[in-house]
Amino acid sequence: MTGFARAAGQMDDIGWQWEVKSVNGRGLDLRIRLAPGCESLEVATRAALAEKFSRGSFSVNLAVTRAGGAGRFVLNRDLLDQLVGVMAEVKARLPDAAPAQIDGLLRVKGVLEEVEANDSEEAKAARDKAMLKSLAEALTAIAAARAAEGAKLAAVLEAHVAKIAGLATQAAGIAGAQPNAIRDRLQGKLKDLLGGGSIAEDRLIQEAALLAAKADVREELDRLNAHVAQARELMAAKEPVGRRLDFLSQEFNREANTLCSKAEDLELTRVGLELKATIEQFREQVQNVE
Repeated sequence: MTGFARAAGQMDDIGWQWEVKSVNGRGLDLRIRLAPGCESLEVATRAALAEKFSRGSFSVNLAVTRAGGAGRFVLNRDLLDQLVGVMAEVKARLPDAAPAQIDGLLRVKGVLEEVEANDSEEAKAARDKAMLKSLAEALTAIAAARAAEGAKLAAVLEAHVAKIAGLATQAAGIAGAQPNAIRDRLQGKLKDLLGGGSIAEDRLIQEAALLAAKADVREELDRLNAHVAQARELMAAKEPVGRRLDFLSQEFNREANTLCSKAEDLELTRVGLELKATIEQFREQVQNVE
């Protein structure tokens, strides 16, 4: 399901803003981008998302601003020395290569580190707690947006399930006439082969019964109806059911394929193909369900 939410906060001279976006996903895929100095929040951020959601692709961004301007920068001398050594080795191997530029070295992540001035551990812990509270607000808002979308989607899914149930009932009516149709068709073919002759009635009945047994779709229709009941039960559940509905759509499709392969009647084949089309529409919409 899709959704977007923002939540902002302020403590002393530091302000922050969370942005959370979600799109459809088969599992729970998290992409988290935190402001420099807030890396320690990643574990708690992932835990908060995993606790509230079980499916979807989420993009989380945390931006932080300081009212008094940026903090002071500290040069990571050890890292810079390593980079200088690497560049010297590269220069020795590739003497014609352009020399490294200072601004390029300073852009390497970790060479310059921004540290917050006069920031005690107690102040940072209090701010982290406030930031996570803002994140919880954003996640609550995006959950509400996804729930609203889910309510609309539920009506669409129910319509698909109702159509599948109706087509299964229609197929049952057609399938009930299949044995007689098979018998008549077999009798006609045998007359053509025998040049207008006849065949013993009991032998005709035996052959027709064998063909009818192979074309019997009652088991497939029973399973389709059972899947319909299960789909409605899952859609009424309060916990996440997206993956189970996805698996169920595969079971729907398996029965529809078997029904089409057994169909000895053009009308039954038509119903089977319409079943497959409806099940595919159901499967596509299920991808949006958490």
